[in-house]
Amino acid sequence: MPAPTVEISNRCKRLADPEPAARALFEALQASGAFPIGGGELSVVFLDDPAIARVHADFMEDPSPTDVITFPADPEMESAGEILVSVDQAIERAAELGVPFSRELGLYLVHGWLHLAGYDDRTDDARAEMRQAEARALELLEAAKPPPFRLC
Repeated sequence: MPAPTVEISNRCKRLADPEPAARALFEALQASGAFPIGGGELSVVFLDDPAIARVHADFMEDPSPTDVITFPADPEMESAGEILVSVDQAIERAAELGVPFSRELGLYLVHGWLHLAGYDDRTDDARAEMRQAEARALELLEAAKPPPFRLC
């Protein structure tokens, strides 16, 4: 399966140059063969809470901020999909859990990627399967050692 081309947009002033870390993360996921997604352009956007809350309201009728929103692939448009993540949510949740910010933000990208690979989290069973896939993906990334995400 052809690898997607990745387009990255950092619209969060708190995040320093996420491109190397994001590209390495996606390359490791695709190279593993465990969670393939289709070819085309994969758009990744790093947002703050107000921006992701607007998208959440516009497309899901929920005006609250959320951690990640994934829009599906559209082969006719040569799109592999779109992943929007909230840097603010990753900062807050990492502090709550006592985990590194980079790991939490990476988890959000993994979660979006898994949606594009066909995983869902709408039912309890599907959510459990998604959590298992997230754990496997994070293990793959630990072995691949992509560079960390950094805050400004």
